[in-house]
Amino acid sequence: MNFSENNIKQNNYNPILGQADYYLFILVSILVIMSMIFSYSLTVYTVEFFGYERYHFFLRQFVVGVASIAIMWFLSKSDPAKILGKIGMFCFVFFFALMVVMPILPGFLVTESGGANRWIRLPGFSLSPVEFFKIGFVYFISWSFNRKVLNQPKKGLIGDTIILAPYFLFFMIVVFIIAFLQKDLGQVVLLGAILVVLIIFANRSFKIFLALGGLAVIGVVGLIIAAPHRIKRIHSWWSMVQDGILSVLPSSFETYLRIDDLPEPYQVSYSLKAINNGGFFGQGIGLGDVKLGFLSEVHTDFVLAGITEELGLLGLAFIAFIILMIIWRIFKISRRVENKIYHLFTVSVALMIIVAFIINSYGISGMIPIKGIAVPFLSYGGSSMLAMSIAIGLVLSISRTIRFDFKVKNG
Repeated sequence: MNFSENNIKQNNYNPILGQADYYLFILVSILVIMSMIFSYSLTVYTVEFFGYERYHFFLRQFVVGVASIAIMWFLSKSDPAKILGKIGMFCFVFFFALMVVMPILPGFLVTESGGANRWIRLPGFSLSPVEFFKIGFVYFISWSFNRKVLNQPKKGLIGDTIILAPYFLFFMIVVFIIAFLQKDLGQVVLLGAILVVLIIFANRSFKIFLALGGLAVIGVVGLIIAAPHRIKRIHSWWSMVQDGILSVLPSSFETYLRIDDLPEPYQVSYSLKAINNGGFFGQGIGLGDVKLGFLSEVHTDFVLAGITEELGLLGLAFIAFIILMIIWRIFKISRRVENKIYHLFTVSVALMIIVAFIINSYGISGMIPIKGIAVPFLSYGGSSMLAMSIAIGLVLSISRTIRFDFKVKNG
């Protein structure tokens, strides 16, 4: 256990670190291993179409997966008092600076996607700074809230706004960098959701949440209007859901809300076909059909659809169960730690997983527009998995500080 000196003296608890939560380690490792398997199974058409070597995607995901498991294991053996602050602040400062300079870096150092520079080119692979910045962001907010917000009494709308104003201003800078320069609205939604939940944990005035809700709606609408590709994505999504939504609304709404001749939501329609083809038990690993040229992002953004076609709804339920168990283990750790920074940080990591999984699963099923958020530990790609392995490794390290039932005897 690793408490502050005052807590140790006050409670007479032995400051010896305990064992990490290895159930959490095993659960995450299961998803990492599954990602290796499906990086081979789901990419057979992509390999053939682009002329890659047969194990091109598998070997890369295997290396990243093994490295991720090793990172989690190494961090689980570490003292959070020695590593959390250093890793958290490094990710916050370094990767924020990297995102700021990415628009002006020469073309041979960056990889463009959707008209924006999102990846740094390194020998053999590309790195997405925003994935690592998220760890730094949630650590910085946890650390700063502990110093300046948690102990402040409620002060009403104006008082709480003054207290939280620096965080709002910084978040606006983050929105500009990620949503405008990198054109990645999904990551902004994820970070915004985490920030709002942490404000709730900080016990602020209810009025501040109403104000934040209104500003969030206005902000998201503004970001959508400012980007033509997002408007097209909304139109594509609306073409799928407008019949169902308008059927439960008064007929007068149809005049204003129905839009004819909308583009077909190609990717989502084939995602739904893949899910339907899987049935309950699936077609078997390697036997899916929709991945054969119809669903181009089946190993990344649509990995859940590809897995469902091969493993069926039973396989999808298994994945959802593993995700829920991971979240439950993290919340259990968060509830039992006494250090407030550790508490907020672990809650934030759980929220990163929850929000990302919901955004992706809702997107591939057509419930919300596609946001391009990776499924934690399952989607193909090194940056997301390595970043999340660092986050889970830090949570495992924090789990070593959980308070046990033995005390130091006086005298």
